[in-house]
Amino acid sequence: MDTTQWLLDADPAIRWQVMADLLDADADAVARERSRVAREGWGAALLAARGADGQWAGGAHFPKAEPVLPGQPWTSTAHVLTELRLLGVDPADAAVREAIDDVARVTRWEYDDEPFFEGEVEPCINAALVTNALYFGVEVDPIVERLLGERMADGGWNCEQEHGSVRSSFDTTIGVLEALAAYGREHDDPRVAEARASGEEYLLERHLMRRRSTGEIPKATYVQLAFPPRHEYDVLRALEHFRAVGAPVDERMREALDLVRSKRRDDGTWALDVVHGGDAINDYGRPGEPSRWITLKALRVLRWADG
Repeated sequence: MDTTQWLLDADPAIRWQVMADLLDADADAVARERSRVAREGWGAALLAARGADGQWAGGAHFPKAEPVLPGQPWTSTAHVLTELRLLGVDPADAAVREAIDDVARVTRWEYDDEPFFEGEVEPCINAALVTNALYFGVEVDPIVERLLGERMADGGWNCEQEHGSVRSSFDTTIGVLEALAAYGREHDDPRVAEARASGEEYLLERHLMRRRSTGEIPKATYVQLAFPPRHEYDVLRALEHFRAVGAPVDERMREALDLVRSKRRDDGTWALDVVHGGDAINDYGRPGEPSRWITLKALRVLRWADG
């Protein structure tokens, strides 16, 4: 199989990222392909699902309607904005700008009824909010300050801190690292750089997948590749972060890189290992089937790792 052509025979959200990250295509051609995300395929479906009230599913984190499928529903505003960012929708697109303006005007968090872009209380939720808000051009400095103040003694973050946890978690830490990286791209703040470095070291000390104390893999999903990752950690998501920030390859990443390599199928593709279930607008594939998303992410990580 010609894996690159297989990737290009896909949704615009896949095609523009393949062109940019694997083929080093002309910037104008990439921009033209990216502009299609809001008007075709997965991106258009997400934008079309916005309700008459200007938000998705009538809520910030949870939809107003009862879910149909078991598990966390992914149809509400916060989760759809994350998906649009992962698809790489052009934040300057008129339909996207209208949606962001409406969310800022209408959407309030279920917790304490706070305006959407003023944040919630859990660092995992706030981390995704920061990453999304900056992508869509909304400044959220007070939420970044809060995240900086919630760093734990071992260098990472944990949503369960308010319930007494004294150890960081992989899941929350990767979300906060993505947020700090997004903030650092636009703001020169040494506190943010230092906090990001400590969170990255937290992951590296654990070889991106293992408990520091016992060497065990804490959750099976940490070595299962998913798209979208939702609020879950996995090794490919961690490697994508290090690639995105231009980090040098560290020997402590080797086990995770080898794991990703080992999952490549004979036809050159990677399968989707797991779907984090619940109501969703788009279907990105079934576990065990070849996945363009996982293949794209794996190829660009290995391109970075192999220099």
